[in-house]
Amino acid sequence: MENKALLLASKYKTLLNKYGITTPLRKAHLFGQLAEESHLTPIEENLNYSAERLLQVFPKYFKTITSAKAVERNPQKIANIIYGGRMGNNTIGDGYKYRGRGYIQITGKDNYTALTKDTGIDYINYPDKLLNEADSLISALWYWKKANCNKYADLDDIKSITKLINGGYINLEARIKHVNDMKKVFK
Repeated sequence: MENKALLLASKYKTLLNKYGITTPLRKAHLFGQLAEESHLTPIEENLNYSAERLLQVFPKYFKTITSAKAVERNPQKIANIIYGGRMGNNTIGDGYKYRGRGYIQITGKDNYTALTKDTGIDYINYPDKLLNEADSLISALWYWKKANCNKYADLDDIKSITKLINGGYINLEARIKHVNDMKKVFK
């Protein structure tokens, strides 16, 4: 993964500079987090859950095995239930249309709208663009800047960056390892 990070950093140097990813420590934190989030591959959120897993991951939305069984292994229905009516998703189908995509999972019509407004690239009508390498990096850098992650990268604060990106501390130990590996690459 370190080689891929070096290639991306070299290929998109101008873009990284635009978003203030200009120091070895900032690069190490960015690419370390992206390594854990997406293995440095543009991805879309996998919503192909079994009923049992829906009860574990989304207990707020699936209270019974019967309700979970009704939509298990149907990503479109699952997304519309868990994301519908929030994050700017107000039209039937918005939950699935604006599911997480990219190196850092941009999720919800509100985020797609803000990303479109701030970058001038139409992700509202073309959300799958976030599965392209360059667009995936643009969205990750946009989110990184919006969340003020450079501030915490400068402090070498992996835990705070993880909370900003992940909403919690999921896989914190792996993130620490990835960032430390990237520090060796971007010295």
